[in-house]
Amino acid sequence: MGFGRPRSDSAEVFTFMNMAKKTKEAVKKTIEQTLWDSANELRGNLDAAEYKSVVLGLVFLKYINDCFKVKHDELVAEGDGFEEDPDEYIGDNIFFVPTDARWEKIIQASLTSEIGVVVDAAMEALEKENKQLKGILPKNYARPELDKRRLGNVIDIFENNLHFTGAEARDVLGRVYEYFLGEFAREEGKKGGEFYTPSCVVRTIVEVIQPYKGKIFDPACGSGGMFVQSSKFIERHRGNINKISVYGQELNSNTWRLAQMNLAICGIEANFGDSFGDSFHDDKHPFLKADFVMANPPFNVSKWGGDQLRDDPRWQYGIPPEGNANFAWMQHMLYHLADDGRIGLVLANGSLSSQQGSEGDIRKNIVNADLVEGIIAMPSQLFYNVQIPCCLWFLTKKKAQPGKTLFIDARNMGYMKDRTHRELSCGEETEDHGNDIARIADTFEKFRAGTLEAEKGFSAIATIEDIKEQDFILTPGRYVGIAEVEEDGEPFQDKMERLTSELSDLFAQSHTLEDEIPKQLASIGFTIK
Repeated sequence: MGFGRPRSDSAEVFTFMNMAKKTKEAVKKTIEQTLWDSANELRGNLDAAEYKSVVLGLVFLKYINDCFKVKHDELVAEGDGFEEDPDEYIGDNIFFVPTDARWEKIIQASLTSEIGVVVDAAMEALEKENKQLKGILPKNYARPELDKRRLGNVIDIFENNLHFTGAEARDVLGRVYEYFLGEFAREEGKKGGEFYTPSCVVRTIVEVIQPYKGKIFDPACGSGGMFVQSSKFIERHRGNINKISVYGQELNSNTWRLAQMNLAICGIEANFGDSFGDSFHDDKHPFLKADFVMANPPFNVSKWGGDQLRDDPRWQYGIPPEGNANFAWMQHMLYHLADDGRIGLVLANGSLSSQQGSEGDIRKNIVNADLVEGIIAMPSQLFYNVQIPCCLWFLTKKKAQPGKTLFIDARNMGYMKDRTHRELSCGEETEDHGNDIARIADTFEKFRAGTLEAEKGFSAIATIEDIKEQDFILTPGRYVGIAEVEEDGEPFQDKMERLTSELSDLFAQSHTLEDEIPKQLASIGFTIK
């Protein structure tokens, strides 16, 4: 670029400005984004499920090594020779890392062709030393299709950029893990929903059902997000994490292992059964009665084997149709619910109004049994995997307001986080967008206390008789109505004159731009054809 030239070259100016913009964006990158970009090195010809397991396995390995090293260094400094005693670590809820699994050994091998073998050996050694990790860590790093040069590069980037030390270590890991799970869901598209529920959806469920203490159950637990958010809820409200016990079930073997890694990271002990399995045909917790049941099961599953379960005792409110498992999931959860427990369930909007098969009758029976505490119509574009509108069902066998159901229309809530993805705001992380989740949770609290004043267009309270008049259709819009629009006091004639004048000005500006753009293009040698 010739700085002595009298004219400015538009193309060069554009290039410079673009470079400046990219530089600014690079500076703004979070550590999570940096790590994600590096992890993408591994994509190659691995399928999504394998890629996810490989990357998150490395994150987990780095975390437990960093935590171990802090404690190990403390014991060395004490000088009593206990630094290699596993019992010294168990009391602090730290995994003992045997010599073959230590990060320094992995770093030494990172630039060699043996790195895959070394990582697999590390995972084996960790499982052997820590019984709670048995059978859940990935051990597939030595396979030929995983590029060892790229694997070594990612390990080196993790070494230089990923550090879990101090009191915030677990929080940092949680952020990285949550970010990675979200990005995996985005990349996998439809399949992403099999293991990941957006955190704002999970948090809404948790804030409404309030799992302070007792047994928590998720029969379609994915990566364990419901349990992680429950622990965060307890932490926010100064509760005791030791007063909850966690039970989960997951069909996909890779996701089953992922969930256990996720909870091990958070220090949550959980019972996921002896293996992965189908909740309908291989219930791992047949006698469980949970205080809180939360789930985002697969929407509208048609091939779930309902024809083999027609006499199942779980179908207390009607036999679910073979072509859709939505009400099979709901009744499975009700079957496992304690007498004073609460359910938070994500389902497709069709569950609110469908009359196909026996769905209308089942919904009617559940309403008449006075089990439906509340229904929320959710905004679109919350999920990475599906565009089907969804809703939240809240069920309980012991209502604070017997005979009444709360309806919330939240379809207009949330903000666009990016071009395609919407989120509900949660306050501390989204100050510019308010706190949608708190507003929903407060509405439920007031409803339970009997102090809620319905807000047209947003909330309404309906009796069983009101619902019967709507033919047992539970779409919130039928009950909340349309919000009243405030008059601005400006006379109609004045408003139209003002708006048409503003429109005329905008047209004039557009004509000016139409003349200017060809001139600018001509200055750099281009014409509009």
